[in-house]
Amino acid sequence: MTNTVPEINSSTGATESSATPAIITFADFGLDPKIQKAVSEQGYNTPTPIQAQSIPHVLAGSDLMGAAQTGTGKTAAFVLPIIQKILRHASSSASPARHPIRALVLTPTRELAVQVAENAASYSKHTDLRAAVVYGGVDMKEQVATLRNGVEILIATPGRLLDHIGSKVANLSQVEILVLDEADRMLDMGFLPDLQRIIDLIPAQRQTLLFSATFSPEIKKLAQSYLRTPVTVEVARQNAAADTVKQVVHMVSSADKQRAIVKVLEARTRQGLSRQCIIFTNSRLGCARLARSLERDGIKAGAIHGDKSQGERTLTLDAFKSGAIEALVATDVAARGLDIPSMPCVINHELPFNAEDFIHRIGRTGRAGSKGDAIALVDASEKRLLDDIEKLMKRKLDVQPLPEGNPSYSPSRTSSRSDAPSKMSDPFFYKPYEPSVAAQSTPNSSGAEEKKVGITPARPAVGALLGGFKKK
Repeated sequence: MTNTVPEINSSTGATESSATPAIITFADFGLDPKIQKAVSEQGYNTPTPIQAQSIPHVLAGSDLMGAAQTGTGKTAAFVLPIIQKILRHASSSASPARHPIRALVLTPTRELAVQVAENAASYSKHTDLRAAVVYGGVDMKEQVATLRNGVEILIATPGRLLDHIGSKVANLSQVEILVLDEADRMLDMGFLPDLQRIIDLIPAQRQTLLFSATFSPEIKKLAQSYLRTPVTVEVARQNAAADTVKQVVHMVSSADKQRAIVKVLEARTRQGLSRQCIIFTNSRLGCARLARSLERDGIKAGAIHGDKSQGERTLTLDAFKSGAIEALVATDVAARGLDIPSMPCVINHELPFNAEDFIHRIGRTGRAGSKGDAIALVDASEKRLLDDIEKLMKRKLDVQPLPEGNPSYSPSRTSSRSDAPSKMSDPFFYKPYEPSVAAQSTPNSSGAEEKKVGITPARPAVGALLGGFKKK
């Protein structure tokens, strides 16, 4: 690791830094001892690269765009300096007036909102600052009571926050710091109306932070309207998976994908590896169906998708974390914000319509330096989706035959992916680029807060994840 002298980007005026600074400790940031104690209790001593490079800029008051691979500590990179900056406002008074919202963190999904809120609560627990989370899908009464009691750090999803603003229980007039977490999704066109309504209620003299694993050139350009001469911190090559993730592609017809999953898990068992995995699908109906089918095959499986209530999601996630469930079948509602330490394997039953979502999916494994496997089951009809992913990641993914007894086909690396034989299709598997359906509109993707609109073969568009999430 080497020290880095930030460079000035002549086209934007932004300060950019890409190399990793010399190893330092959290104490070197000058954080309050109360914050340092909380960090130490979480078992952390040395900041990650995104933390080491971002925290000093945030403490200095700069607007910032932070890009890093998933699982690299982006949440602490903004939560810790936020707590430090607003600590001067901490009060032991019971009066709600002494606890106005000072920092607002907006997230696209409920799960991510909960994860951020847990971090904020952990790192601020030795202070008099209050942190809370609001999101949709649950009754508002508990959230209303929390907001009326006062809170300095609010984590929210846009839809539910606007509900509370409309009910006059959330006031943003004293917000000093705004964070857009997973900013690539937050700034997607489907989010802009709600996002703009919220930003209009926040003082113009504020500090704005954008964090994400992926920033497209279009998103970077759009972000400039919300930021003032921002510092750009990119600690790793953009649009890339962590180096700790081993990626493999198996060419499998849609009809045989369920059996392929069984083969993969059986092979992992023989190798002495954990069978625990997250399996991503594109539709809520297909998600539930696949989970039931895997159960019939003797695999302990559960489903999490937008049609599930928050209570059902929580029970399923708890069962998965405890090991009672081996395979968690999920839609993209779990692609961001689901943080399970040492998750050994992620399987893409279907490739996502948007290439950036692939990176977030496989980012559920190989987190915080641990190793993980990312396996993609690819039908011939998904060739263009695979090409888009490889183009985004600037690399070819390793295509291998299924382990021992391929139930379908496994063309060699030199053979054309589109030449693979086709069997009777799975009615819950969408073939986006076959001529018979290329001119048709694509079906909605899943997720309680997400809506896909106007996806075309040339450029899949991602809609907004509206709504909110639950308070812990």
